[in-house]
Amino acid sequence: MRVDDFDFDLPEELIALRPVEPKHSAKQLIVNASDASGFLDKTVWGMTDFLTEKDLIIFNDTKVIPSYLFAQRGEMMTEINLHKRVSAVSWLAFAKKTKRLKEGDELIFGEGRLRGFIEEKHDGGEILIRFDVVAGGLEALLAEIGLMPLPPYIASKRAVDSQDFNDYQTIFAQKDGAVAAPTASLHFTGDLLEKISARGVKTARVTLHVGAGTFLPVKVDDTQDHKMHAEYGCVSEDVAALVNETHAMGGRVVAVGTTVLRILESASSEDGRLHAFDGDTSIFITPGYQFRCVDILMTNFHLPKSTLFMLVSAFAGFEKMREAYQHAIDCGYRFYSYGDSSLLFRA
Repeated sequence: MRVDDFDFDLPEELIALRPVEPKHSAKQLIVNASDASGFLDKTVWGMTDFLTEKDLIIFNDTKVIPSYLFAQRGEMMTEINLHKRVSAVSWLAFAKKTKRLKEGDELIFGEGRLRGFIEEKHDGGEILIRFDVVAGGLEALLAEIGLMPLPPYIASKRAVDSQDFNDYQTIFAQKDGAVAAPTASLHFTGDLLEKISARGVKTARVTLHVGAGTFLPVKVDDTQDHKMHAEYGCVSEDVAALVNETHAMGGRVVAVGTTVLRILESASSEDGRLHAFDGDTSIFITPGYQFRCVDILMTNFHLPKSTLFMLVSAFAGFEKMREAYQHAIDCGYRFYSYGDSSLLFRA
């Protein structure tokens, strides 16, 4: 499909710069592809009205690390966004001013508290950095000198601050490695989890370390020419068994976020069964994709011409999602990472 098919006009004032409080009070648009009557305007707090005790909700337990860094190379300052761990001391990163950087350059971070060397230069402003630390020592230094990697549509409008260390981290965060939050999960609070439990709905967790590549613009004209960046994910044997049991008992699998959907679909076979998974995935979902595992998707509102808007269009229907986004704009829904939510039922 043409990338321009996924374009739409979004008023700038609908880009959320902070989450609402309490977070479960965010608006939620219910989109049922099989319902011709239109859309329902609800809140995240009310999502349990659409679930039963047979259903299973799956969250992403990845933890965002402070991966946005300022680096000095000689007299030049540049900005570095780590996006994928390669080893205990090496990361792929996106850098500004890459035309002035070369392989072998030394980068100084945190006024000398951390050093790194550019081992490789790739296309699109990507570099491979080897940090001068012992294995296991990098994370503590990043926590001291790094900033939360807010997406550019927020960071370009205000400074990253201490509040973001809480706001841009989900309550499920356990496993270090993400450089972007699985933002659908930002709406969940302890009170909402108690309500879900009281409803009898089961929950489980998988891991997908979200990379900064999720924010990269699609620079090709046709979707078939776009290449996704790989992200690390993990599905345990226990979760795979629980998902398969849920489907066998007539229940539905609810993916909280496109990250959860991508790892579940990556780990599913054509017969619809989920299997244990531990590795990288670069799955790219566009209209025409045959879903194998996920029945309901909870997700925020995404950027025009983004791979994520393509994914939701594949899930709930291309025309349906164009109508849903126009409805959301007309009704003043807040967009992107700190914005409102949607609950999508598979076409």
